Amino acid sequence: MQTVHVTIESMANVFVSHRSSDVATAVKLAEEIRNAGHNVWLDEWEINLGDSIIDRMNQGLTGATFLVICCSSAGVVVPWMGREWMSALARQLNGKNIRLLPVLLEGGAPPAILEDIKYADLRKEIGRASCRERV
Repeated sequence: MQTVHVTIESMANVFVSHRSSDVATAVKLAEEIRNAGHNVWLDEWEINLGDSIIDRMNQGLTGATFLVICCSSAGVVVPWMGREWMSALARQLNGKNIRLLPVLLEGGAPPAILEDIKYADLRKEIGRASCRERV
């Protein structure tokens, strides 16, 4: 798999938001980001048996400087995922240091409110991402 070339100036805390149906692709993407030297929060890695899901998500979102939103045909306006990216957007609009990075998966599109943000297009395959922009 080739690396997704998103240049981040220094080590970042990246929260990966995805639908459970997209977990395999989200894990690959999270591994690529982690291999590039960034801290990655992914529910599969961070929420353990017996943990408070809400508390763990809140911890991940609080420390995030980037939120990757995986947009697929399964949608992004669903309870858990919607709360993740909407809270990050609210924080951004309130002047907090967090950026939303939409990533298009098969059949996906960003929600209307995020359509002005440049996205990574991973619809073909994650290893051949077309996003090569500085963020």
